[in-house]
Amino acid sequence: MLENLQEMLPFLIPLVVVQFILLGYTLYHILTHKKYRRGNRTLWLAVSIILMNFVGPILYFLLGKEEE
Repeated sequence: MLENLQEMLPFLIPLVVVQFILLGYTLYHILTHKKYRRGNRTLWLAVSIILMNFVGPILYFLLGKEEE
């Protein structure tokens, strides 16, 4: 099992890095904007953090981000 993990690390590390960059940008955007298409700041913070594995940030940008 440990050998399988070592084989997958070159693929997993970039995914984890991209995931945290996307989450960081999403949190920054939520905290610096006041208007949302649906929901409020608290809702989108909770969704982004709880569904951290790409799903929360992508949902925010598709459903919650107000067009500027």
